[in-house]
Amino acid sequence: MPKVFTSETQKIGEIGENIAIKFLVKHNFVIIERNYTRKWGELDIVAEKGNKLYFIEVKSVSRETLANVTHETLDNYKPEDNMHPWKMKRMSRTIQTYLLNKNVPEDKEWQVDLLVVFLDIKNKKAKIKVVEDLIL
Repeated sequence: MPKVFTSETQKIGEIGENIAIKFLVKHNFVIIERNYTRKWGELDIVAEKGNKLYFIEVKSVSRETLANVTHETLDNYKPEDNMHPWKMKRMSRTIQTYLLNKNVPEDKEWQVDLLVVFLDIKNKKAKIKVVEDLIL
């Protein structure tokens, strides 16, 4: 059953994730799973490219939402700064659970990436920034 997003932030997040999926597919990633959720955390996207697994966190921000929250411009705002240590610890635990539950071989290479999606909803445009190989 698909998730139901009610808040404006959740809707922005869903739009950002959908754009991230299109971006990844365009760059030859195979999407394995979306929104893998456990009590202690969630993985936005699990993808594969070559013989490597990618656990991808998506951070989305809209120009409209940003204008309401801060005086910064979209170009100066860094949603990746929202990757707090506790968020990364939860993500690490969720990745370990995923690897065990899916019986992923121990020698399988994997990495964590962050996709930051800057949305301009009014003009129907998006810009994506990729931060590769985060250390958890």
